Amino acid sequence: MNRREYLYSLAALGITATTTGWTFQNDQIMKRKIPGSSEELPVVGVGTWITFDVGSLEKDRKPLKEVLTQLVTQGGSVMDSSPMYGRSEQVVGDLSTELDINKKLFMATKVWTSGREAGIQQMNTSFQLLHRDQMDLMQVHNLIDFETHFKTLQQWKEEGRIRYIGITHYTDTAHSQLESIIRKNPIDFVQVNYSIDNQHAANSLFKVAQERNVAVIVNQPFGGGDLFERVANKQLPEWTKEFDCTGWGCFFLKFILANPAVTCVIPGTSRLTHMIDNLSAGVGRLPDEAQRKKMIALINA
Repeated sequence: MNRREYLYSLAALGITATTTGWTFQNDQIMKRKIPGSSEELPVVGVGTWITFDVGSLEKDRKPLKEVLTQLVTQGGSVMDSSPMYGRSEQVVGDLSTELDINKKLFMATKVWTSGREAGIQQMNTSFQLLHRDQMDLMQVHNLIDFETHFKTLQQWKEEGRIRYIGITHYTDTAHSQLESIIRKNPIDFVQVNYSIDNQHAANSLFKVAQERNVAVIVNQPFGGGDLFERVANKQLPEWTKEFDCTGWGCFFLKFILANPAVTCVIPGTSRLTHMIDNLSAGVGRLPDEAQRKKMIALINA
């Protein structure tokens, strides 16, 4: 799809340019309820691994300002980071404050260390870097010292320092452990890998999350990194218009969002055009089960 065709496809969905970026004229991106609460989250957010780990130069930060502005313009809010992601927390905190949108974001980060005091110190640093007195979601990153940090997070939630407690991982081999934890503990969010070329999380973990009223955030939505290589220089099939698909990023994300267990997906990007494509996945129709099977067959072929 060339640029003119791409812009035309966006316009067909009511997505048009404004002075601040792009806007979905008919509706902002869809939202889904956080299980066990009355709060709703936009279904597309932003992950910050690698993409937001930049220095202070304007040339490095300007594209990220455009991504953040676009997110909020379209009604998005979820930003996910971690101390593991280098300078990402600081960059998100600095830019969102500079743009005066920090309070509009659903800020999620993680604790990624061992030991109670080390965890408290690391989380306090995250509060400072992200310019927050209260964190929307604090997650135990890759289940590192979960038992220790969970006790701290329960206390902080009671005190109002954090709003939700989460756990994360990115490998299939950890899914059974995630299941076990959310069966036994009052967890609000689980963040896990899931994509059109790796649906392992849907085998059992998603069902347990739904049974336990646990919200699901999807990381690694573009799989192991070769999905875009598979479709390079290939046109979207005509039948993808049946669920308002505008690009390959949109295609991969709509597949994920069509699973009712998924609350939000957090693709990472530092490019405005990719951000627009990602956000368009949350607009219009989603594929039904028959269409999802066609999508899988297309990618497998």
